[in-house]
Amino acid sequence: MSNNAILSALRRMGYEKDEMSGHGFRAMARTILDEVLQFRPDFIEHQLAHAVQDPNGRAYNRTSHLAERAKMMHG
Repeated sequence: MSNNAILSALRRMGYEKDEMSGHGFRAMARTILDEVLQFRPDFIEHQLAHAVQDPNGRAYNRTSHLAERAKMMHG
């Protein structure tokens, strides 16, 4: 999901520019999913479309963790 899509959704929900940003929303989601809901950081990073740090290199990491990410979105 692009930053503009997140910003547009936040504005439609009534959040003003000085209340919440797309990056702030992603940071908040990342924190809650990790610290509160206890999802694995690599699942969260995949869901947020960030590059996952992988000791073997991304060339060999073709995981998507779709089942776990679906649980995260329903949780």
